[in-house]
Amino acid sequence: MVRFFRQPSRIVGALGTPLIFWFLMGSGFGSSFSSASSPANKDYLEYFFPGSILMVLLFTSIFSNISLIEERREGFLLGVLAAPLSRLSLVLGKILGVATLAGLQGSVFLFLAPFLGVSLSFSQLGLVWSVMLLVSLVLSSLSFAFAWQLDSIQGFHAIMNMVLVPMWLLSGALFPLSGASTWVRVIMVVNPLTYGMTALRQSLYLNQQPPDSSEICSLPWAVGITMAFGAALIFISCLLANRKKI
Repeated sequence: MVRFFRQPSRIVGALGTPLIFWFLMGSGFGSSFSSASSPANKDYLEYFFPGSILMVLLFTSIFSNISLIEERREGFLLGVLAAPLSRLSLVLGKILGVATLAGLQGSVFLFLAPFLGVSLSFSQLGLVWSVMLLVSLVLSSLSFAFAWQLDSIQGFHAIMNMVLVPMWLLSGALFPLSGASTWVRVIMVVNPLTYGMTALRQSLYLNQQPPDSSEICSLPWAVGITMAFGAALIFISCLLANRKKI
């Protein structure tokens, strides 16, 4: 976190890009967005709001795990591995640190919620932040697993653009499940990030009517599936970290 706040360009990049995407795309589509399950008074700017928060979490997890490759090059990672600590401590320390940063940055976006007519109580804010932290944990675990295997920042960016960005696009962040083609709906159903997106949107609209009611499952199921996926990714990351090759 100290390293993060010493690099303001990372803050600008992780927050500025989703904000621009949200405002331009939301304003561009405007009231032309509609689906069979969307209330008549909801526009795309409001629908895309949870997806923009998910983009913040996504970008932060990618940018923060780049440091893993830098630490390997500088020899710092080798020193950490030689220290008397378990690989689980190393993996959890990195993943939880990245997830915390992502959650804090995503929280900044919540200040825009009142301008969209989304009212959040203090208890609901705790639920939303918990879901954001859970989704951040999944994204940071996935990016950690790739960063541990790669020794090139350019290669890491290429893989993340090929894996994480399509996962975000097909998570329900840009368009609802009900309006997609059949083969796209199949991909969205098997996409683990779809359930994280569902949990985030339903926690934001816990006591209100969401912009689209065609969610893939209920909030408890979405949280449970996301937790299971996150636990599997942490387990895989620990297995990768236990390999001798660095």
